[in-house]
Amino acid sequence: MPRVSEAHLAARRQQILDAAVRCFLRKGFHQSSMQDVIKEAGLSVGAFYRYFKSKNELITAIAGAKVGEVTSVLDGVLVAEPIPPVPEILERVLELIDHSIDHDGPVRIAVQVWGEAVHDPEVGAMVAEIYGRVRAKAVDIAARAQAGGQLHADADPVGVGVALFGLIQGYILQRILVGQIDRAQYVNGVRALVAG
Repeated sequence: MPRVSEAHLAARRQQILDAAVRCFLRKGFHQSSMQDVIKEAGLSVGAFYRYFKSKNELITAIAGAKVGEVTSVLDGVLVAEPIPPVPEILERVLELIDHSIDHDGPVRIAVQVWGEAVHDPEVGAMVAEIYGRVRAKAVDIAARAQAGGQLHADADPVGVGVALFGLIQGYILQRILVGQIDRAQYVNGVRALVAG
């Protein structure tokens, strides 16, 4: 029997993830069954379970991919000389978030997953690990910004990084739960807070 190529395996995995995103956006994470995702993907049960064993594995893969995009932006910022101003960094991340939300991307699922994390220890651990990485990058950015003179010498980089991470989550919640929010206005509000 010929071996299946890595490209084929990756394409099939992405096919499943795309189907899961469509299901979760249409019916919600909790109301979508594995059978719904299998049907949406157009695969047999056996073919599907070769890649994912549970909804939680699907969510981990979807969240990991989206968070990977954000951490890529933050990694780029961390090696920039000089480091861009913190509001500019925030704007870059929020632009990614807007693109995902505006194109029915996985960021819309994030709020559902946050809610599920409160009740499901496995999802809670996954959320803590994935978002912990983003928060750690935000702390690193705060430390670099402080070293570059953007923050007061006595500022707490951990506190600043945690607050920066909270601004990202707050933006997501406002976009999804309240409605359209002007990104430039939001970032200008952050500038005013930082300047104050």
